[in-house]
Formats: sequence, structure tokens, C-alpha cells
Amino acid sequence: MVERDDLLLEVKNLSKVYPLVGAFRKQVGTIKALNDFSITVKQGETLGLVGETGCGKSTAGRVILRLIDATSGAVIFQKQDITAVKGSQLRSIRKDMQMIFQDPNASLNPRMMVGDIISEPIRNYSGQSKIQTKDQTMELLQRVGLSGEAYFQYPLEFSGGQRQRIGIARALALKPKLILADEPVSALDISVQAQVLNLMQDLQQEYNMSYLFIAHDLSVVKHISDRIGVMYLGGLVEVADKISLYQSPLHPYTRDLIAAIPVPDPRKRVERMAFEGEITRPNDSFTGCAFQSRCRFAKPECSEIKPTLKQVGPGHQVACHLY
Repeated sequence: MVERDDLLLEVKNLSKVYPLVGAFRKQVGTIKALNDFSITVKQGETLGLVGETGCGKSTAGRVILRLIDATSGAVIFQKQDITAVKGSQLRSIRKDMQMIFQDPNASLNPRMMVGDIISEPIRNYSGQSKIQTKDQTMELLQRVGLSGEAYFQYPLEFSGGQRQRIGIARALALKPKLILADEPVSALDISVQAQVLNLMQDLQQEYNMSYLFIAHDLSVVKHISDRIGVMYLGGLVEVADKISLYQSPLHPYTRDLIAAIPVPDPRKRVERMAFEGEITRPNDSFTGCAFQSRCRFAKPECSEIKPTLKQVGPGHQVACHLY
């Protein structure tokens, strides 16, 4: 278990429910984007969140950063419950929680010079002079591998990888304690992905930050993460350190995700069992395990009792009735 003195972020039983609207704007049901979601992130750690599209990864990140409000549950950051804070109190917390967005093209204002984009948070939160702000911005540009000339250029003048470096520099501007990286390399070429990931690791050591790294590519998550949480339909089904998770996956869903990772050597490929049955919809009123309709090991109790995360080894938790 994680020592409380070492915790930077603790998320408890987080839920996010959206109304399902039908004809004439009449609510006909609800969609559970998050369902009893709980995680912890230590200082200086990278926690990876993986799962297929629509499992709630990005929603979890946005609720944690208070970009959207939770329906229930608690987000405790630096031992302070920030679930319901607003106004100036929330603004003061913002500088310690920043985000790197998935699409660098959409997250950068095309009408602002790069120098203004990066220096904007510095101007908003510090009383520094214009010269000091510019010097700090130039230092950040250099730190992420861009020249000082970039200060006076616009985002459209850069490649996708360079734009993401600009986004990283903006996230670093206030020296945050936690950075949420939401699919930060999925929009980049394979040749550029490794460069950006290595840069993020170097910056983490230099600034002693924590990452909540969201991705669907398990190879990328394995490269950068210390621990990994596997999500399915708004909840966690397995949490472990990356070595344990990739060498000894326990949950049937995790096993098939890892088996689906492309392996160049045919002799080292793992047999992959195709999922069967229909996907449980998040607006369905179901009982038991959310994965039971697709699981080849499902038992009668899987459709009756919802499994909870259980400790099955040092730092290894799984939500499955098989254990």
C-alpha cells in the first residue's frame, strides 16, 4: 500500500453520470462515464491509465483536474479535498495541476505567438516583470528543445512534434506538482513519439513532478509508467507496477489487451482469444461485473456480484471473482 505521507493525489470512489437525452430534450436515462473510480499517485511517480476508447480515461482526468465536476466521490490533492472548491481557492490550486492535451493543433491558439502562449500562465500567476517573464519563457523553450526564435513565431509554423513541445513548455511554466497527459503522443508520428516521451521523462526527473499518463497504446504506457491502471467501463479492473502487469496479467481483459500488442518476432507472440458476447453499455442497468458479457471465464456469481479491487500481491490489485 502507498504511504499517506508519500501521496500527492488520492481519488476516492469517483463517479460521473451524464443525462441521456431523447426526443424533445426529454431525459430517458443516464450514462455512467465513471463508476466508483479510485486511484492514488505518489510524488514523482507516473501512473498510466489504459483502456479501450470510451472506457472513461479522459473523463477521469478532467474530473481530477476539476475541468468538469464529479457526480460523487472525492479528489484529494496534496491532502486537501478539492472536489467542491471554487473561485480563488480553485485558482490557487490550478498552478500545481496542469495538462498536456492530445491534439497540439487544437490546444494552441493559432493567433498567438508561441512566446505569448507559454508566458500567459506566468503572467497570470506571478508578479514578475516583462523581462523576467520573457527570460523564463526563453529558458522553457530551450529546455523542450526549441530555439529562441520560436518565441516570435506562430504554432502553424511548426510540425506536430514541435507543437507538442510547445504544449509541454506551457504546462511546465508554473512548475506544477502534477501533470495530466491525455494521449500526448497519439497524434504524432512513431519516430517523434519516442523523442517526446524521453523529453517528458527527463523533465520529470528535473522538476520532480508526477504524471497521470492516459493512453490506449500499451507499449507507450509501458515505456513511461511506474504503475498502470487498466480501465473498463468507467472503473478499474487491475492496478499493478508495470513489470507485474505485463509479465503476470491477472484480469481476463488485461490479458487480451497485452496479447494484442504487436510483436515483431512471431515466435514470441502470445495466443490471443477473441472477445465474445456484446459490450455492456454504460447506460445499462446491469449488476455484477461489467466485463462478464465478454469474459470466457464468467461464472454465475459474475452476473450477480460486482467484484471490487482486491490485493493479490505486493502492489497488485485486481477486480475479478477468479481471485
